Amino acid sequence: MTKLSRTPFLIVTALLAGGLAAGCSLQDAICGGGEYPVAAVDSLSGRACVPDGEEPPAGYVRFPEGKEPKHVDDKWDRYWDEHKLDERGVEVP
Repeated sequence: MTKLSRTPFLIVTALLAGGLAAGCSLQDAICGGGEYPVAAVDSLSGRACVPDGEEPPAGYVRFPEGKEPKHVDDKWDRYWDEHKLDERGVEVP
């Protein structure tokens, strides 16, 4: 490999290593920066993202504290695929 052809490889490697060292995840985030996830009331699949500082729209509630999904297919993302919340944000049995 010539010095010129190694440069892109070295740049990508350095960026990946830096991102992992900074605690970044390679998983897709449920919501973008400055947003938090909400669940549709009495639904297994309805979700949305709401800007930080704003209340959920009508028909949506916050996930219970400590049970918010952060990344696609994480523990809480899978959990809420099989559990519902009522209009007060309480889990429906």
